[in-house]
Amino acid sequence: MGIPLIQQIRVGSYIIKQKILGKEKYPLVLMLEPLFRCNLACAGCGKIDYPKEILNQRLSVKDCIDSVEECGAPIVSIPGGEPLIHKEMPQIVEELIKRKKFVYLCTNAILMEKKIEDYKPSPYFTWSVHLDGLKDEHDKAVCQDGVFDRCVSAIKKAKELGFRCNVNCTIFNYANQDEMVKFLNFVTDDLGVDGITISPGFAYERAPNQDHFIKRSNTKKFFRDLFKSKTFKKWDFSHSGLYLDFLAGNQSYTCTPWGNPTRNIFGWQKPCYLLGEGYVDSFKKLMEETDWEKYGTGNYEKCSDCMAHCGYEASAVTDVFKNPLKAITVALNGPKTDGKMAKEIDLSKSRDPDFVFDSHVQKMMKEIHDRKNKEEKKQHKSRNISSSDSEISNVSVAQ
Repeated sequence: MGIPLIQQIRVGSYIIKQKILGKEKYPLVLMLEPLFRCNLACAGCGKIDYPKEILNQRLSVKDCIDSVEECGAPIVSIPGGEPLIHKEMPQIVEELIKRKKFVYLCTNAILMEKKIEDYKPSPYFTWSVHLDGLKDEHDKAVCQDGVFDRCVSAIKKAKELGFRCNVNCTIFNYANQDEMVKFLNFVTDDLGVDGITISPGFAYERAPNQDHFIKRSNTKKFFRDLFKSKTFKKWDFSHSGLYLDFLAGNQSYTCTPWGNPTRNIFGWQKPCYLLGEGYVDSFKKLMEETDWEKYGTGNYEKCSDCMAHCGYEASAVTDVFKNPLKAITVALNGPKTDGKMAKEIDLSKSRDPDFVFDSHVQKMMKEIHDRKNKEEKKQHKSRNISSSDSEISNVSVAQ
């Protein structure tokens, strides 16, 4: 089962509670990003293009726990960078499990076998291994040979030790439908993964290779062809049926960025995990001060091709509660793979993009340098005091 029954029950209860309380905007998944540093340099990544001073920053255990409790989302996804580089990650995961949060620890698996003994199997804990296809395609996506084999080895070990283990697959424009079918059959039959997360890649403005990203119309065609496979029903996707139906072009959703809020080393990120257009120091400010209407497909050029699950899964889940019969029908029959697609959102009025990356970097670099200078002055003062005390002591002994 892609989504464990206990998680379905708890998340369902959480959503019903929010509706009873009359809340229109509430988080489902906290994207807790404790660092940006990674041990890979993927061509489609927009997270590692920072000065080394910023890549060296970490959220503390306290920062992470406080953020989770402040947000209140029942699910915590921990991406990066590469989270296993964070020395306190086992403690962070342990504390979140104590709070009965469903934790998805995202990893490229390079360090996974080395670090796996630092973690314990739990119904609240899932390894989410980044795997974009079979050997040649995945190693091409991450720009390093041999990574696919390490992922496979790590997944097998995790399963042997009793862990839940998912794969997180990103679709780029060079993806081949036949090869993707083989890949999904492989992770299902050979690896026995517990769930599959699949999503079209988002066009990060700072990604080294902009040619990797798939256009919205091509995304729909790709998934329609993919879902026609005779083996579709055995693939255990960690998605609602309506999100898959959306990927196949049968639903016209606007995104729900507050459904997956992001907390990282800069603060609470506006408006979503994929766009860093401003930061605030509390979840409350994020929810109340973000001009949500400025973003999303049809509103903002950067969002035009986005169909990523971190923006649209929450929209699909909301639709499940609004239209349960439709959701049941899609769950039983699968996404529609032929016929007319849903009407596309009008992109003609999308506002031009803002480019604010440099201002965020400059602000943090100044804060880092100010802290460093303050610490150096403190140490210098301490050395002077120690030196003065030593001189006084020497004079006393001489006398």
